[in-house]
Amino acid sequence: MRYDLVIFDNDGVLVDSEPLSNRLLAAYLTELGHPTSYEDSIRDYMGSALHRVHELILERTGQRLPEDFDDVFHARVFAAFERELRPVPGVVGVLEKLAADGVPYCVASSGSHERIRVGHRATGLDRWFGEDRIFSSQDVGRGKPAPDLFLYAAERMGVAPERCVVVEDSPLGVRAAVAAGMDVYGFTAMTPAGKLAGTTHLFSDMGELADLLA
Repeated sequence: MRYDLVIFDNDGVLVDSEPLSNRLLAAYLTELGHPTSYEDSIRDYMGSALHRVHELILERTGQRLPEDFDDVFHARVFAAFERELRPVPGVVGVLEKLAADGVPYCVASSGSHERIRVGHRATGLDRWFGEDRIFSSQDVGRGKPAPDLFLYAAERMGVAPERCVVVEDSPLGVRAAVAAGMDVYGFTAMTPAGKLAGTTHLFSDMGELADLLA
């Protein structure tokens, strides 16, 4: 099946940001009195918007995070992006192939527009993603695992959901894509295949994706 739209998740799929951001999130939560390991952060928050962090901390402890939590966390993450962030190995080749074949693509991320843009500038991926190809959980009322973001991206790109494929690396993202009625290719570089139930295909090397999409 030739898809009419390829929808990429951002963190962990386009940019190798999950190790950086989850290390910083775990450290910040621990600093605030909510002991969190890197593994805890990956398990509980990978692929989700920041409101999930607030909700889980409140649910588990009865305490609210500081009002400036998001601003402080983003400042730390963006500084780390500027120093250390890299594109996921092989993803530039995938984008080149899609562009050469005239296959429409976009990004639909739980992260904010600013986070997406900072990461793309730091890695050089901004050349591949104009504003009309960027969609964020900020654009819809509910983030992943709700299907809203993927459905919104498809609508804005003018493609029916059943003609879309989503490239995801988190259980929450896979659930959202399935709920949207889209095929989903699960990237297992950081997430065990067993945690990505419901995928159409699984792959561990981004170099495989161009062949899967052919």
